[in-house]
Amino acid sequence: QVQLLESGGGLVQAGGSLRLSCAASGRTFSTYHMGWFRQTPGKEREFLSAITWNGGGLYYADSVKGRFTISRDHAKKMVYLQMNSLKPEDTASYLCAALPVSPGGRNLRDPSDYDYWGQGAQVTVSS
Repeated sequence: QVQLLESGGGLVQAGGSLRLSCAASGRTFSTYHMGWFRQTPGKEREFLSAITWNGGGLYYADSVKGRFTISRDHAKKMVYLQMNSLKPEDTASYLCAALPVSPGGRNLRDPSDYDYWGQGAQVTVSS
């Protein structure tokens, strides 16, 4: 089991940058793929980015490709999302999630395949 806690959200002007962090607890962090999603009121969770358990696979939504970068630090049990060139439409609650490695494989872009979620960090981008 793993618990997740996001930090690093805040208010930023359009064109600015933020780095979100996700701290994971538990001894099995290295056996999870990790993802970042965002959500606004009344809308479904939107996939942003994912990183495989060993960091060898990186995935991005078209809406953030070239602007956002995902990374992970196994020693610190952390996952990061560096967000550059932020736009007002990036305003949302940002959540990290963990998906256990499994033989059958799962879809890293599908929020329903993730087992554990953080509480979310609010990001507000002003125009």
